[in-house]
Amino acid sequence: MTLQPLLPDILQAVMKGQSRAQQDSHYPGWHLAPVTGLLNDPNGFIHFQGRYHLFYQWNPLGCQHANKCWGHWSSPDLLHWQHEPIALMPDSEYDRSGCYSGCAVDNHGMLTLCYTGNVKFDNGERTAWQCLAVQNAHGGFDKLGPVIPLPEGYTGHVRDPKVWHHQQHWYMVLGAQDQQKQGKVLLLRSDDLMQWQPLGEIAGSGIGGLGDAGFMWECPDLFTLDDNDFLIVCPQGVAREETRFLNSYPSAYVSGELDYHRARYRHGPLVEMDAGFEFYAPQTTLSADGRRLLVGWMGVPDGEEMSQPTTAQGWIHQMTCVRELSQHNGKLYQRPIRELQGLREDEQHWQGLADDAPVLEAQSLELELASQGPIMLNFADTLILTWQSDGLRLARLSRITGEWQYRYWPGDVRELHILCDRSSVEIFINGGEGVMSSRYFPVHPATLALSGGTNLRARYWSLRSCMVE
Repeated sequence: MTLQPLLPDILQAVMKGQSRAQQDSHYPGWHLAPVTGLLNDPNGFIHFQGRYHLFYQWNPLGCQHANKCWGHWSSPDLLHWQHEPIALMPDSEYDRSGCYSGCAVDNHGMLTLCYTGNVKFDNGERTAWQCLAVQNAHGGFDKLGPVIPLPEGYTGHVRDPKVWHHQQHWYMVLGAQDQQKQGKVLLLRSDDLMQWQPLGEIAGSGIGGLGDAGFMWECPDLFTLDDNDFLIVCPQGVAREETRFLNSYPSAYVSGELDYHRARYRHGPLVEMDAGFEFYAPQTTLSADGRRLLVGWMGVPDGEEMSQPTTAQGWIHQMTCVRELSQHNGKLYQRPIRELQGLREDEQHWQGLADDAPVLEAQSLELELASQGPIMLNFADTLILTWQSDGLRLARLSRITGEWQYRYWPGDVRELHILCDRSSVEIFINGGEGVMSSRYFPVHPATLALSGGTNLRARYWSLRSCMVE
């Protein structure tokens, strides 16, 4: 079978689509977004030889989930980014239906990508290969081909390798679905990234005290913070609850201890990572100074994504801001990285009744807010946050039904840290104890109006744009 080369079509799509996307009033000023087409999962997030690299799932040919390539950005400081050559395209038999998500590692000075080659057959079945590619002298990547076939006992839904080095071995976690349509996470070990030994299932539905926890666990990421081993996953099919797991597919984590010798992972309950409307497929890495950083896709599969108005301008989706992780008593905290303070312009302060607060320009805004509540934050009559005594309620009109939809963060709210960027809002609660990340599409110039009979203190900045070169 001869595969049609994609590169000529990609070049034409970028030349035609880039200016149209960046002239859209909803195109972000400082978040990472595609120059054209569809962006989804962050991939291969790594600090390597003095630069940060962030790869991403990208369909440059349209706003549909198809033609999945790996785009590539790099940065010296997590603030100023530049485009690098396309890393992967689905141009081989083993990845012809898409170069799906994965990671990057430093293998003895060689930047090496580990990714899933997806193959769909005409009869509706599929298979998956875990593959490698190595950076060449020109900044592109040479494929080494598959190193792990589809394991026995699982459907064709096995994907998203995350690899790390521990003591003398490489380890990998893989998202999987078993033949009973239950989501699992597999653990594997290798000496050389080429030959892999399966060690078994370490988490998923029916494992570690969990009951039915979804039909597929995607995008696993296992890392250590202090003395806790955290496993981030995207468990598809988790039952919706009154105030959590309300998105079509959520992101979650468990905390515990991984026994490398016995390949056993003892962990606690499943905790939702982000209570907003759009957050999925997060991936972490270590910074140059040892911080655990995270970036996520500000989107959700199979939700209302295709109703977003940016599709008319030929692009869809963006990344979250990069975040720093910490842990307190086994609970993950997320905060915006300190590097983002470099985007701040003049600092302003305000204190008084919420009803008397000035209306803020919200196209590109950072706001720190302290209040005893209750107050309301109205983002351009498009997204409304209600700060109540028992937590937060975020409201947004469905672009399909026209009805209000709600997301919740229950708990005692003491302070908020909010980042706005033209068509996105990220709300950090109590120093990172909770987060609510959402897209919204206001008529610009967007404003933020505060209301309520409660005193509040506000500190805020406008944020300058930081475009990708």
